[in-house]
Amino acid sequence: MAAIGQISTGMTVDRTLSSSNNIGVSLSPLRKTLIGAGGSSSLSLRQYSLSVRSIKINENNQKTKVYAENGAFDLGMLDSSVDSYKLADSRRSSDLKRKTKIVCTIGPSSSSREMIWKLAEAGMNVARLNMSHGDHASHQITIDLVKEYNSMFVDKAIAIMLDTKGPEVRSGDVPQPIFLKEGQEFNFTIKRGVSLKDTVSVNYDDFVNDVEVGDILLVDGGMMSLAVKSKTSDLVKCVVIDGGELQSRRHLNVRGKSATLPSITDKDWEDIKFGVDNQVDFYAVSFVKDAKVVHELKNYLKSCGADISVIVKIESADSIKNLPSIISACDGAMVARGDLGAELPIEEVPLLQEEIIRRCRSIHKPVIVATNMLESMINHPTPTRAEVSDIAIAVREGADAIMLSGETAHGKFPLKAVNVMHTVALRTEASLPVRTSATRTTAYKGHMGQMFAFHASIMANTLSTPVIVFTRTGSMAVLLSHYRPSSTIFAFTNQRRTMQRLALYQGVMPIYMEFSDDAEDTYARSLKLLQDEDMLKKGQHVTLVQSGAQPIWREESTHLIQVRKIKIG
Repeated sequence: MAAIGQISTGMTVDRTLSSSNNIGVSLSPLRKTLIGAGGSSSLSLRQYSLSVRSIKINENNQKTKVYAENGAFDLGMLDSSVDSYKLADSRRSSDLKRKTKIVCTIGPSSSSREMIWKLAEAGMNVARLNMSHGDHASHQITIDLVKEYNSMFVDKAIAIMLDTKGPEVRSGDVPQPIFLKEGQEFNFTIKRGVSLKDTVSVNYDDFVNDVEVGDILLVDGGMMSLAVKSKTSDLVKCVVIDGGELQSRRHLNVRGKSATLPSITDKDWEDIKFGVDNQVDFYAVSFVKDAKVVHELKNYLKSCGADISVIVKIESADSIKNLPSIISACDGAMVARGDLGAELPIEEVPLLQEEIIRRCRSIHKPVIVATNMLESMINHPTPTRAEVSDIAIAVREGADAIMLSGETAHGKFPLKAVNVMHTVALRTEASLPVRTSATRTTAYKGHMGQMFAFHASIMANTLSTPVIVFTRTGSMAVLLSHYRPSSTIFAFTNQRRTMQRLALYQGVMPIYMEFSDDAEDTYARSLKLLQDEDMLKKGQHVTLVQSGAQPIWREESTHLIQVRKIKIG
């Protein structure tokens, strides 16, 4: 059993917050002293190691000073991207765990037991079931395999996300692909079974009523486009703007409009019931138009006693119009850029992605960036440079997770795609500045949990320590994730459901462990587990966070931050 040496009890609170804290840090040169007599900032952080001595956290402005032998310098002095990068690089050298999570869509290329295991080991955090494809029997096999994998580990968890098909408008079946040419006249009819060289069916009876003369129809996510010239009671007459190859069952969008179909269809309700029976962790609900849809689903889940989080897919003009209320009602969001870029001008998508991420982060909701992230790797073993940049941008903007669709579902190189996403995310995270800025992310003064998560993140960043939190519901781990400490958040929980749900949150490594009535015993067992798995080393410091009323601590609500040094007994 590891012996634990406590060096400082930080903020110990019983219903009220203590504000006086002095801890400390000094810099020891590895090669030669680069700080002048006046504490000049000509400092190369690659050449210094940190040893704990004394840090002062000013609760008024949250600025932190690091004290060296010849003076002090403010971390805020490191304003250039190069200096910030050096700081981040040096701080993360001993913490190489990826923080941005990876969602993998399971399909023919990845549904075997062997592939699910390999994807999990390569970096998959969430397995997505796309209910637009496959049947309940095939998805049941995937669910059982993921649960089998989860049962084998206490420190690895793969969450299960069921993605509903939603109200899609699609073209009908065609025996052979139809080649559309620019300027050609082409028609869509609500009559079933029509497949001619200039006319095909659509699966939506109100299609004629929904479109107007002058509307732009986008086919297959914008691969082809047509302008509506006229319409009859059962026919929409168009002229081709951008041609291409029209195959069976291609998705149709009207730019700037959403279909009047219900957001949750009869098929979706059957799939949702299937998810309840199998206790999936998340629903990703397609084409959410307003908050009413979210409330309807949540009320249904409550009536079933189902503890399943609702992720809304932002992919329509209506969802953007009602974005604030939708984000407020849901448990998380997905930026579904394919249909979003079809219904709205494509140049708006990057700006909308940034805005959706910002809104979700501001209210502690996880956010996933999806669609076309490594599209070329469906058929090729290496990504385009633009795809690599796309991943990096999503990571830098603060997405909790990034998603692979066809790349892992039916692509030729599913494992390589996951590996690329893993390495790009990891490298990008290492370049991010280590900073918890009060002007960027502040805690509500009336919310004790947020205040403690905020200060714990500052302490962990300043001391370059991992964070350990004990939680049953996952709420404190979620708050810590919101403030983005630079090191890993080890979230110990005695609830398997909580463990799996936390698999989606940025920076959180959920670990299952039974809690004892003795707090010190629980601390010691958690640290020993991390040491045994080489996640902590002798002499390393950790920031321990406890918040709320739990039997492990005491009956009344208690909040505590501690910094402890690990020793081998």
